Amino acid sequence: MDEGRLKHRSWRVSKGVDRAPHRALLKAVGLTDEEISRPFVAVANSWNEIVPGHVHLRELAERVKVGVRRAGGMPFEFNTIAICDGIAMAHDGMRSSLPSRDIIADSVELMVTAHQYDAVVAIASCDKIEPGMMMALARLNLPSIFINGGPMLMGEGGGRRLAIGNVFEALGAYHKGELTLEELCVVESFACPGPGSCAGLYTANTMAVLIEALGMSLPGSSTIPAVDVRRLYVAEKAGEAVMKALETDLKPSDIMTYEAFRNAIAVDAAIGGSTNAVLHLMAIAKELDLRLTLDDFDEVSRRTPQLVELIPGGNYSMQDLDMAGGVPAIMKKLLDAGLIDGSVVTITGKTLAENLRDFAYPKDTGVVRSVENPVRPTGGIVILRGNLAPEGAVLKVSGVKRLKHEGPARVFDCEEDAYEAVKRGSIEEGDVVVIRYEGPKGGPGMREMLSVTSGIVGRGMGESVALVTDGRFSGATRGLMVGHVSPEAFEGGPIAVIKDGDWIKVDAEQKRLDVLLDWEEIKRRLASWNRPAPKYNKGVLARYAKYASSASEGAVFK
Repeated sequence: MDEGRLKHRSWRVSKGVDRAPHRALLKAVGLTDEEISRPFVAVANSWNEIVPGHVHLRELAERVKVGVRRAGGMPFEFNTIAICDGIAMAHDGMRSSLPSRDIIADSVELMVTAHQYDAVVAIASCDKIEPGMMMALARLNLPSIFINGGPMLMGEGGGRRLAIGNVFEALGAYHKGELTLEELCVVESFACPGPGSCAGLYTANTMAVLIEALGMSLPGSSTIPAVDVRRLYVAEKAGEAVMKALETDLKPSDIMTYEAFRNAIAVDAAIGGSTNAVLHLMAIAKELDLRLTLDDFDEVSRRTPQLVELIPGGNYSMQDLDMAGGVPAIMKKLLDAGLIDGSVVTITGKTLAENLRDFAYPKDTGVVRSVENPVRPTGGIVILRGNLAPEGAVLKVSGVKRLKHEGPARVFDCEEDAYEAVKRGSIEEGDVVVIRYEGPKGGPGMREMLSVTSGIVGRGMGESVALVTDGRFSGATRGLMVGHVSPEAFEGGPIAVIKDGDWIKVDAEQKRLDVLLDWEEIKRRLASWNRPAPKYNKGVLARYAKYASSASEGAVFK
């Protein structure tokens, strides 16, 4: 490999007599002339000491750099921020989570542009960091690869397997008096046994799977547990692969085509992934000037069967999926059934069909079902519309037994008030809990309602109470929970004028979300509605509230 030929951009900071000051600064950090002559590869890492999904990423970065150097490149590691949604949950900190996605993308863009890197390796885990990194890779459009940190192993306590969702639900059972404090402490102490993104098919693992499905991660890599030595091997291979992409000038725009996004949506439908995938895939596509809409999710999910039942919508863990062949096992079955496009190019330089040609299924464990005998005949994500959500709303039906619900509205203007009502036991079977002013602008930041949904499930009402909100849900959420209601309340959507007792109908089969009011009554109420004052007048949340797009468009900065 002629390394000098591959310095497409970094020669601007390293080549010629006029760059003597630049080389002097590079030598100050320990580089030799030979290292300066190599292509510069950014290793964007989100390591920190508070997020379980990121605490181990330093070691991965070191192995990525080994692979880059072996292939003739010069790696430079830098960090960006990472928020743990679980720690940020159920208080004002959750407002910061979704805005951090755009800040991560911006920070990676600034670092890569300022130092004129030739290629990028992005290393991340967890909910907003993975899509934030992908937004940056799409925006920069340099030869790039993504590697996730891997899922956490399941915990074990009290004779059962545990994950973080069990802790939130156990809290609901404790408040109902069905769990002692000692039993709650057992769940708390054993649910999260070590590093990695939370063990179920929550948002972090959903997005890792979908990034692999997009073709931006090495085949089979996304489901390898964080503590498995194979993840170190994959990290080295990722370093080598990005150098190959640089040599062939393979860019994200060559890989993440509209057809590739449709493939990723199909995989999301097949796994029953987090509702947050809708926001994140649209945000990544926007950076590539691709128009991905709710209609794409609706159409693809309608024709794609759900093939796996992963926690929280089933009993299998990410480790179980990995042992069953991981993402390639799912994509092979979808490809053979003609449900995805095998002609798309991937980071290997081969097409998806070529990657899967020699794939051999491990011994059948029952984790990945056949297309002919699926968990459900359609996907796990349903897009609802109606007079309560004219621009759409999102429902995850994975693991949901009831697809219809109607009942009186119990209206709350923030998550905290709803949670207190659940904790007090004042929510009754048949109710439809409505939480508004939690959208991108109204929240601001579109908080996740996991404490409320887990409280409802933990009190044994997961099949008898529905929830409707303009906010979001954690991937750990289960039950008939409708989010992303658009337009949001702060923008004058119909959800802003719902009153206690209004009759609401949720119908996943007909894909409807309606309040039993005629349109004239809704308009009359809206005419007397006044937008509440913004919660923040300075800082990043004030900027986000001002410039965030609708959830139906990905909730990105306009």
